Amino acid sequence: MKIKFGKVAENITTRKEFSLEKARKVLKGKTIAVLGYGIQGPGQALNMRDNGFNVIVGQRKNTKAGSSWSRAKKDGWVEGKTLFSLEEAAEKGDIIMMLVSDGSCPDVWKKIEKFVTPGKYLYFSHGFGYVYNKLTGIKPKKGVGIIMVAPKGSGTSVRRNFLSGAGINSSYAFEPNGMKAKTVEEVTKAIGIGVGSGYLFPTTFQNEVTSDLVGERGILMGALAGVMEAQFETLRANGHSPSEAFNETCEELTQSLIRLVDENGMDWMYGNCSQTAQHGALKWRPIFKKATLPVFAKLYKSVKTMQEAKEVIKDTGCADYKEKMLKKLEDLHNHEMWQAGAAVRSLRPHEAAKGNASSAGWSGRKVVK
Repeated sequence: MKIKFGKVAENITTRKEFSLEKARKVLKGKTIAVLGYGIQGPGQALNMRDNGFNVIVGQRKNTKAGSSWSRAKKDGWVEGKTLFSLEEAAEKGDIIMMLVSDGSCPDVWKKIEKFVTPGKYLYFSHGFGYVYNKLTGIKPKKGVGIIMVAPKGSGTSVRRNFLSGAGINSSYAFEPNGMKAKTVEEVTKAIGIGVGSGYLFPTTFQNEVTSDLVGERGILMGALAGVMEAQFETLRANGHSPSEAFNETCEELTQSLIRLVDENGMDWMYGNCSQTAQHGALKWRPIFKKATLPVFAKLYKSVKTMQEAKEVIKDTGCADYKEKMLKKLEDLHNHEMWQAGAAVRSLRPHEAAKGNASSAGWSGRKVVK
């Protein structure tokens, strides 16, 4: 189906065009091995299992409570039947889904490379491992179909949207690598529907990883958090209370305005605000754009030159990375803005009614992407 995005028309694949029944036919008789049960793994594996596909999980064995292995068992994957080591799962799988963290790709690839043989498919949900093969070592043999379905959201959202029936938009790409292009494309789309995509839009491995790294470091996470903190701290430095600063920085955005943007676009949100708000926003929009364009240009260059990828491999590969990451997340959690946020959330009617479980202390939180 061709859809116009502004002046550009793109080919979009919907669930109506490529049905679940068709996906089941395409993947009939194939074993799908999901390697990694951390961020994307659980949502995609459970969605495919619920959709009737033959799925197994590969994960490093760690029987400690709270480990990914234990989580997989809790979700109904059975050791020796549907839950295996990374190597065993890769050997059994016809479609091998690399859903391990980017930083662990080099190590995992060394373990499973000999099982990724011609006739099989190597699947990614992110272009990192394949595009940056000079860093990860991932260079599949001729005859291995290389496919990617990249959900535009966290693994948690992939599962939640599936359970609600909404689905989540995903980009896709494939490289035949010696196989029939039409067959590889159909397998790619079948898995895209199987993991719960609302619709699929085409991309390339290179474009996906570049836009993804820029987006996460930019407006989706890094820029958003940084700009919020800057506004909050400016208000606090000028005598505004924590609750007022948080409400004017975060609460109104997440509980009101962003929902209007989601509903019908930014101009729609502007049109549903006061004239004073419209006037000020229209004045300051180009000022903020001018101020941040150089930062985004610097960010894009850092991604394109592989500087960001090199840092990911170097830093996340350290033995103590998790502890360092948790320390940084704890610092973020303890920032006055988010402490004020916990108090504000506890006052929402629906949160108060359930005892405000969402404002639990940091030690009770599970970090997800």
